[in-house]
Amino acid sequence: MGEETHQSVQELAASLCALPPEFVRSEHDQPGATTYRGAAAPDAPVIDMSEPGFGARMAVAAREWGLFQVVNHGVPSAAVAELQRVGWAFFALPREEKERYAMDPASGKIEGYGTKLQRDLEGKKTWNDFFFHVVAPPEKVDHAVWPESLAVAGYREANEEYCRHMQRLTRELFEHLSLGLGLHEGAMAEAFGGDGLVFLQKINFYPPCPQPELTLGVAPHTDMSTLTVLVPNEVQGLQVFKDGQWYDAKYVPDALIVHIGDQIEIFSNGTYKAVLHRTTVNKEKTRMSWPVFVEPPGELVVGPHPKLVTDERPAKYKAKKYKDYQHYKINKLPM
Repeated sequence: MGEETHQSVQELAASLCALPPEFVRSEHDQPGATTYRGAAAPDAPVIDMSEPGFGARMAVAAREWGLFQVVNHGVPSAAVAELQRVGWAFFALPREEKERYAMDPASGKIEGYGTKLQRDLEGKKTWNDFFFHVVAPPEKVDHAVWPESLAVAGYREANEEYCRHMQRLTRELFEHLSLGLGLHEGAMAEAFGGDGLVFLQKINFYPPCPQPELTLGVAPHTDMSTLTVLVPNEVQGLQVFKDGQWYDAKYVPDALIVHIGDQIEIFSNGTYKAVLHRTTVNKEKTRMSWPVFVEPPGELVVGPHPKLVTDERPAKYKAKKYKDYQHYKINKLPM
């Protein structure tokens, strides 16, 4: 496999003064050249969940942006801070310790610690290490890939506590987004598997980069999930594609960022939009983010809701088992 697969971006960042060519994006993809810098750039909606009518605003944002930020969301700041603390502590571990939790897709071990040092279709790499694992439902959780308490004190408790808040918030988001489509409030939860919903916690780690204007932490993509709820640290990095432009999604203290994913776009028959997004990196500071991907069980078939398919608005998407959808998308096969 070559030695580079064992070196993390975190290690690389500590020893570089110039960006290696395999990280330099083609010009149409470089954030320095493609980020909107004009006056009056639109801001992604920030929705206060303590105000009346917030659900209707979520539905508008899901149609127009595919992304919104929520404040007064009911997730205690202490639970967020603890999730962030244990995430930082994991990435502060010595390399050998982190490697104990390394993923190994070749052997079927897809959870764990990894790095984006594999090349994309253009032969490019992204500036990003990560750690991820399933946090719910209990029967799908593999604690063997979670850091032991001796390595990172409180890791399990912090993730389990945060997951409980994510399950409650997701139910609420599904209810309001269902109502926004003219459906009953339980429509999305039912269609996506109810208590079988899979919650995947990821930590993205983007170390300081010598030439951030030339590379990306994550290349442009939409999430396969139903939706993704992300908490960032204070270092700016998330960008959203809208109306032909890349815009910064501004950092809002105490906000959680909600991405509409492919499965909600499919369920809504295209009314709600999965957000095309990417991540930039910083010259001086480490950026981190903690997304939770909310996914249907693999065997569940997801397609447009029958009430949203009419003669005037025929189905735009084929119904598929979620695991088949993942296979098609990961392998870039025609849908």
